[in-house]
Amino acid sequence: MKNFKPDWFIFGILLMILLAYLIPGMGDEGSRIELKTVVHYGIMLLFFFYGLKLSPEEMKKDLSNWRLHVLIQSITFILFPLVVLPFRPLFHNTPYEMLWLAVFFMAALPSTVSSAVVMVSIAKGNISSAIFNASVSGIIGILVTPAWVGLFLENQSAAFSFAEALGDLFLQIILPVIAGLAAHRFLGKWAKRNSRRIGLFDRSVILAIVYNSFSDSFSGSIFSSIGIQELLVLSACVVGLFFLIYEGTRLMVRLLRFTREDGITVLFCSSKKSLIHGSVFSSVLLAGTPYISLFLVPIMIYHAFQLFYISLVAHRLGLEQPGKKI
Repeated sequence: MKNFKPDWFIFGILLMILLAYLIPGMGDEGSRIELKTVVHYGIMLLFFFYGLKLSPEEMKKDLSNWRLHVLIQSITFILFPLVVLPFRPLFHNTPYEMLWLAVFFMAALPSTVSSAVVMVSIAKGNISSAIFNASVSGIIGILVTPAWVGLFLENQSAAFSFAEALGDLFLQIILPVIAGLAAHRFLGKWAKRNSRRIGLFDRSVILAIVYNSFSDSFSGSIFSSIGIQELLVLSACVVGLFFLIYEGTRLMVRLLRFTREDGITVLFCSSKKSLIHGSVFSSVLLAGTPYISLFLVPIMIYHAFQLFYISLVAHRLGLEQPGKKI
């Protein structure tokens, strides 16, 4: 516990939710500076920087470790959603169906980038493979996450159009990533030198998304049907999902006889979910609907818990003997 450092980003998110509750409507349509417009262009710039930081050369170097990569991406984008999917009949045509879909959305998200790599480094895992998989996960998620969620969301929200959402994804996310990749050879070193400033910009965009989403929801009374009991049950389900995937992944790592370093990378990269991608994807996919903040609740709970638990595990593994099983 003494090595655990609080993530001030979480406090920033909670502050934005409180601000949205106390003072909703800042930057609404008709304001001098409309928050939705700021968020729209902020997302585009965020993913331009994401592409700018990706090094094609470094990614090519790590392709040979294919067993590790296939396992991580399979757990992230196949196993996670398949674990949540069987519970749909329990919530279908009930008031809690959108909550189930919010958890399913979380399960279909990519892995985190920065925190996964940092934790793998602390635990003395395979850092280069962590960087590779965290980067590839974000790219795969641009296409796979909307495809998973689109199977159910179009039936739930009259305002949702999958074809329109794909168009928005292309303009706001895919095109900026391609532009960033194209500019890497010219601006890649600049991006690396200014990674901290870019990280602050990323988080500022997410805080703006959180405020804007919760402001709309509080104004529209979207949370009136969710009580403390439902929130506690949701939290328990999210934490339970984390441990199910985490322990299942650890078992697979042992059965497949991965080295300790590769096993740490698989364990940490597979069990994480990206709040940044969750915020951005929900903002794009659910634009025009009142459900954006509802979709953010499970991933915010998951993000906070995974940071707390994985940081403790990472520090413990970092102190253990190199040959010991994880």
